[in-house]
Amino acid sequence: MARKWLTLTAVCTGVFMLLLDVTIVNVALPDIQADLGSSLSGLQWVIDAYALTLAALLLTSGTIADIIGRRRVFASGIVVFTLGSLACGLAPTIETLVAARALQGVGGAIMFATSLALLAQAFAPKERGVAFGVFGAVTGVSVAVGPVLGGILTSGLSWHWIFFVNIPVGIGALVITAIGVDESKAPGAQRIDWLGCLTFSAALAFLVFGLIRSHADGWGSVMVAGSLVLAAVLLVAFVVVERTVGYPMIDAALLRVPTFNGGLIAAWAISASMFSVLTYLVIYLQTIMGYSALEAGLRFLPFSGVVFVAAGVAGRLSDLVPVRWLIGPGFVLVALGLWLMRGTDPTGSWTQLVPGFIVAGIGTGLINPPLASTAVGVVEPARAGMASGINSTFRQIGIATGVALLGSLLASRFADQVGSALQGGPLASRADEIGRAVADGEIARVAATVPAPLRPELFADAGRGYANALDLILGIAALVAIVAAVVTFLLIRSRDFHDERGSGVDESSAAGGTQESASSRIGETSSPSAPVANRATTGTDSESASA
Repeated sequence: MARKWLTLTAVCTGVFMLLLDVTIVNVALPDIQADLGSSLSGLQWVIDAYALTLAALLLTSGTIADIIGRRRVFASGIVVFTLGSLACGLAPTIETLVAARALQGVGGAIMFATSLALLAQAFAPKERGVAFGVFGAVTGVSVAVGPVLGGILTSGLSWHWIFFVNIPVGIGALVITAIGVDESKAPGAQRIDWLGCLTFSAALAFLVFGLIRSHADGWGSVMVAGSLVLAAVLLVAFVVVERTVGYPMIDAALLRVPTFNGGLIAAWAISASMFSVLTYLVIYLQTIMGYSALEAGLRFLPFSGVVFVAAGVAGRLSDLVPVRWLIGPGFVLVALGLWLMRGTDPTGSWTQLVPGFIVAGIGTGLINPPLASTAVGVVEPARAGMASGINSTFRQIGIATGVALLGSLLASRFADQVGSALQGGPLASRADEIGRAVADGEIARVAATVPAPLRPELFADAGRGYANALDLILGIAALVAIVAAVVTFLLIRSRDFHDERGSGVDESSAAGGTQESASSRIGETSSPSAPVANRATTGTDSESASA
């Protein structure tokens, strides 16, 4: 009985550590930039190198775990992540830090891919609501508390310690895993889809590279356009590979289940909207409003605290109400919260952000726990590794693409605003040059080349320009969230969940429809390892019949 709680502790500790590193870096970015001499695009890569390797390797890691053992793979992920953290803390250049962040992402992918599968194996179906509730609360709080903890460590010690802190945590998680987690594998022989992994990883890399370089080089440049075209070609190649290989990374039958697709959209959208915007909110509080790393981190406490409380409530409600009534309204609140954050004024008070923090925090807390159960609830436990890996992949794709795209849009608007503000003054001849340099994070260097009497106005124009650009991406992120609210509410249905979940009946079923078993929806056969592509079409559900 105690072992399941040790499993929950090990999984939550590992996931807390890897998700903490999605946002703990944010408040340290100005210090990293000053210490290592990085540009804005270099700082974007510090975030995206981690998210990119996480996204690229999650599916392969889940498959490997199903074959050789989930506990063994999870433990190896802890080791790789901890070593990557040590390398990050010791990094002497921005290029070394980006490479070490990529290594962290490899370890994070290994841990994340196996986390929900380990919980599904350790907890009986009727107990999973509590386990997934705790897991969802940890995922939400770990990302939300990152700026606070990062501020404490950066201000109290140095930016290096945001990585060094992972070393004792990683050792503790490894010990708990070794003594308290049972080994589990998926039945039947499988093979690893290396070609699928290669095409998928390369497609993501070219996509993110093109998005990040779009501001500096322009959307029509050979480098940017070529990267995006290559990303599209490789993505098509990946789809072809997945339809032809015997053991694909993504089982096409899962994509025929509306609830599974709704979960993927929700996973991508919460990362591409709320969590991507956090990066640029932190830069606003520190670089524009002048707060220290600790002061900026503490100002995220209203958001972090509300996420924690709301996630706990949502975890309890997940077994009582259909999950779409948590995820859909959650996105509505996220969208409203992001919209309320607009109208930023660098000469005003940071408290203008508080109403948005609170509303968006409630929405984020409502989304995370039911999203965790949605990731694996539509498959039998033996296939939980693939299902959770796909869902977690979309979370990281959301971070990688959200940070890259929103950052490029912000930089472009920022440069335009500063350049326009300088056109009518004594710096008109250098307006475009200064606008581009300031948007690339080089305001200190530029200010040193400007006559001293003109510097206050330059900093004021930069503050107003950044605030205007921030309002733009907050509006875009809010639009992403409201679209996700509609789509997830329409797609997520209780009758798609595996019957062992033991919770919820879809509203249409309650009105007289027939609730299908998971075997008819996912396609179990007499062989427990049969691919889900052999999905049966028995039952009365029209979607199942048409699939």
